[in-house]
Amino acid sequence: MTFSLGIVGAGQFSGQFATLFQAHPGVGDVYVTDLLPERAEKLAAAQGLAGTFPSYEAMLESDVDAVAIFTQRWTHGPLVLQGLNAGKHVYSAVPMAITTEEIAAIIDTVKATGLTYMMGETSQYNPATVHARNQIAEGAFGRLFYAEGDYVHDMDLGFYDAYRYSGGENWKATASYPPLLYPTHAVGGVLGAWQTHAVSVSAIGVTDDRGDGVFDKEVSQFGNDVSNATALFEVAGGGSFRTNEFRRVGYPSHIRESRFRFFGTEASMEQLATVALWQDKKGVHDISELLEPKPTMSPDDPSLQHIAPELRAAFTSGSAPVHDRARLPREFDTLHNGHEGSHHFLVDDFVTAVNTRSLPSVNAWVAARYTLPGIVAHESARQGGARLEIPDFGDAPES
Repeated sequence: MTFSLGIVGAGQFSGQFATLFQAHPGVGDVYVTDLLPERAEKLAAAQGLAGTFPSYEAMLESDVDAVAIFTQRWTHGPLVLQGLNAGKHVYSAVPMAITTEEIAAIIDTVKATGLTYMMGETSQYNPATVHARNQIAEGAFGRLFYAEGDYVHDMDLGFYDAYRYSGGENWKATASYPPLLYPTHAVGGVLGAWQTHAVSVSAIGVTDDRGDGVFDKEVSQFGNDVSNATALFEVAGGGSFRTNEFRRVGYPSHIRESRFRFFGTEASMEQLATVALWQDKKGVHDISELLEPKPTMSPDDPSLQHIAPELRAAFTSGSAPVHDRARLPREFDTLHNGHEGSHHFLVDDFVTAVNTRSLPSVNAWVAARYTLPGIVAHESARQGGARLEIPDFGDAPES
């Protein structure tokens, strides 16, 4: 059983996923559309896709079964709703949306249509999250009471080039995207292991002082001048977690841009840029090798030449020993991976969910729990750190 898929957006990220979707035995024809038709044509030609569409609307009017959205991060909510209302299954890059209202509408539409929606949160399969999830399931932490998740990616390490590529002449207006509205790498890495959800938050933002027009309120499309932010969340059932969203930071994000720590009454786990440790009351164990993905392609590969060198590591990582590759199609064995081994699993999750009509790992309800905390945290920071309640849409209904 296969289904046809339309890729929406032919930028730096989507090409890597087009390859994987096309190779998956559960997917048939793959098409692409982009606001810049020449980019869509180039991607279709380079990868031998089934064809292009002149617009997203034209794609939705076709008999394509599903769409995969890889557009600017603040556009996802409306595009997802368009896709679902047109009868298409939807895979969306992160974040799910940027307002509570958009998230509520997506959940309502998934309920009404019965279609598959999945958010492609890479931290769901970050090796640290996978290992913590396994250890939590076995009770190894005892009672988990605190966790930390960081997304630490300096603008100088590739983001300037990426925003110029996607934003055109007015790229500075969009490069100021508020850090807390891109929360899912940090929040999802914590909650992807810890089966709970955030109920309140207090957040603080740091005003940028680079003075180059990025994170300038007068230039910003979002009226944002904050480049670094920290949020402290209370979770249901007792406990808390803290996340950092840093865009001006002296840190080697090309080595590891997302990292996590978990603390329980019996054991703890801490991950830094180049080392990961498991700690209990008897001692410390180095688990770095268990969590270390092995690259599947060279950063000098011709397919990555349009991507800033500082960003290429995110597209080349293979799987880590903690990953269960036995569940993946063998067609993926020799294909590139990315974001610490997550891409293969995310594609397989979506394809499997569509073909079996089951709930994917990061379904609409999970995606809401990964996204909404950041939206509310952003508002908290705007209010000087006020503690605010976080709405919750509950667990996904049993299929």
